[in-house]
Amino acid sequence: MAHVRDIMQKNVITIEHDKTVHDAAVILKEKEISFLVIMRNKKPVGVVSERDIVQKVAAKDAKASSVQLEDVMSKKFRWVSPDTPIEGAVQKMLNNNIRRLIILDNDENLVGVITQTNLAEFLRSKILINGMLENIDSEKA
Repeated sequence: MAHVRDIMQKNVITIEHDKTVHDAAVILKEKEISFLVIMRNKKPVGVVSERDIVQKVAAKDAKASSVQLEDVMSKKFRWVSPDTPIEGAVQKMLNNNIRRLIILDNDENLVGVITQTNLAEFLRSKILINGMLENIDSEKA
């Protein structure tokens, strides 16, 4: 059975909690990513996504360089451990209607992230492998 550690992204882009929304937006643009993990004292305390910035800053016509990340970040982020079966991660994402999960080791250390894209790539690989195995079996028959 595959686990989250098998497909998670280990290089998670983070930002410190005391930065502004503008600082976060610059990183999102430069790295071509859609979210950041917010850190305080080397521990994750929240996440901020492009959607958060649009809904909580741009739509209110607020000045991004004047808005603190702590004012717009999602503090109740969801997480799983690296040993969580992929099916468990998918279920948590579906139950909470979220697009990404933070991966924490020992309930506190950030070790990765898993996104809908990671899950889609995993599923695609699994479907392709199963299709090849079915072809091999049908050729033997």
